[in-house]
Amino acid sequence: MRSSGYNRYQCYALAICVCFAVGAALTRADDTDTDHDADASSSASRKWLCSQTDICSPETELTPGLQYAVERFESQRDCRLSCGKYGSIWPMPTGEAGFIGHERVRFDPWKVRFHVVAPGEAATQFLRETNRLFVSNLLKECTRNCTLETSKQILVRSTVANETLVLDWATDESYALVVRTTDTATFVDIQAPTVYGARHAFETLTNLVTGSLSNGLLMVSAARVSDRPAFPHRGVLLDTSRNFVPLKFIRSTLDAMATSKMNVLHWHVVDTHSFPLEITRVPEMQRYGAYSSSQTYSRQDALNLVKYARLRGIRILIEIDGPSHAGNGWQWGPAAGLGNMSVCLNQVPWRKFCVQPPCGQLNPLNDHMYAVLKEIFEDVAEVGAPEETLHMGGDEVFLPCWNNTEEIRDGMRARGFDLTEQSFLRLWSQFHQRNLNAWDEITERMFPGIKEPKSVIVWSSHLTDPKYIEAYLPKERFIIQTWVDSQDALNRELLQRGYRLILSTKNAWYLDHGFWGSTSYYNWRAVYSAGMPVAQLRNQVLGGEVCMWSEYVDQNSLESRIWPRAGAAAERLWSNPKSSALAAQRRFYRYRERLLARGIHADAVIPHWCVLHEGKCL
Repeated sequence: MRSSGYNRYQCYALAICVCFAVGAALTRADDTDTDHDADASSSASRKWLCSQTDICSPETELTPGLQYAVERFESQRDCRLSCGKYGSIWPMPTGEAGFIGHERVRFDPWKVRFHVVAPGEAATQFLRETNRLFVSNLLKECTRNCTLETSKQILVRSTVANETLVLDWATDESYALVVRTTDTATFVDIQAPTVYGARHAFETLTNLVTGSLSNGLLMVSAARVSDRPAFPHRGVLLDTSRNFVPLKFIRSTLDAMATSKMNVLHWHVVDTHSFPLEITRVPEMQRYGAYSSSQTYSRQDALNLVKYARLRGIRILIEIDGPSHAGNGWQWGPAAGLGNMSVCLNQVPWRKFCVQPPCGQLNPLNDHMYAVLKEIFEDVAEVGAPEETLHMGGDEVFLPCWNNTEEIRDGMRARGFDLTEQSFLRLWSQFHQRNLNAWDEITERMFPGIKEPKSVIVWSSHLTDPKYIEAYLPKERFIIQTWVDSQDALNRELLQRGYRLILSTKNAWYLDHGFWGSTSYYNWRAVYSAGMPVAQLRNQVLGGEVCMWSEYVDQNSLESRIWPRAGAAAERLWSNPKSSALAAQRRFYRYRERLLARGIHADAVIPHWCVLHEGKCL
């Protein structure tokens, strides 16, 4: 039984404000409008053709000897809708059979009509909100006035088979989309097992639409797309603890993720630097840990984010890091009579106590620390959906911190430990096991309808070394998020031992690299080319995440640092294509333009001349 999940989320679905989903999203960046208008005016007198090599060219610049389809299109974006097997769909669909027609229908987005077929009230309401988001995104494709006096009638029917609103690694996100046109109307039929598959179908449908150089929008008159993701975990890690990120920019990250069919926001919300998240059971955490009273996330903020994300087909996975990366926010223990819950706090010189300042590492021998951590977990469980799990961190534990703390050395000896590395690893593993037991108790009490204990996630670390891991972290309960280079043997060795993995390939998917130290910047092609396992390993490899650590980024550079590069990973995780980034580039450039139209400040990846003159910059 998972009915408790349905009931809990039904409150989310019915409570979502339409203006939250649509109203604020109707604005477009002024610079995007200006650029688009300039391109439109320069192209108005030209017709575009699609070549046999899937290149769109104006009829005045055709390549001699190259064959072109007979259809003429009013603009490059019009041509791109159906040039090539996948047109401008991003990420690439996975279905074997697909078709995108070359004819167009012109329509007014305000005159699209919807019919929802769903087995329950919450699923029906979800799809109605999805319809409103769809219209909002259509409006952003308008190059001029969207209104038409006479418009082709567009009738969209969405049918979902299951009432569930559960979103986890077992959720079926597949869909089938068919567009057909008669003399009287264009019919769009969407069928999906769940509301999330239907949501993805609507996202694909926006990829079959572009603005007309005159008024209104253009849609392909016929299409057939069958699609499902290759991996169930397609994520972005967003660190908002090193530098605080206002809610507006977290929501824009969710909007861009929805555009890309990504489904997990891994929220690294606390660290040694700050603890901005309100914990209602332990208000001292935020009081002592936030940078300021204005740089905080309230419980209601977190609840609203979960709702906002869920409507866009996205889970929010909260990470409460430990035992390392835990300092500011934990310093009130002695004054409250709870002892040192964190040790090595803000110690200098920091290199003796941690891998990055400021230092702080939880005290694994303090029972009060575990009690506080359990209360934090309870708050996190109440904020998330019933089926959601917890990321427990676990990376970069600095053993010399514990070994340099007299309280811990004495406590270990009193418990029969010596001070060898193996003893510290055993102490570390006991920390995770004790917290797992607390998480199990919390979820069993809060959500009695859930059949099996939830697995939790930890980062790869010294504790996950293949030599040790089986003695310390049972594969049935711990999922490992690895952050190693692509050539590292760790992933292979953990898979051989039966562990489930989430991959964050360090030399491709760490989007903060290239801005500090000796790290290198990874362009979208490198992000796209990061390999994922073959089909027989996919039951163990849940998917992956690109990571935006925020030591050197805040809201002023966040969007351009993540996007559009994260979208390259989105296609890798959705379809895991055999083709190269070169084959995907023209769809990718159109994808970036779509992000810009939706108000996301996606970074440039190539001179605009090269976008307009396809095939001329290779």
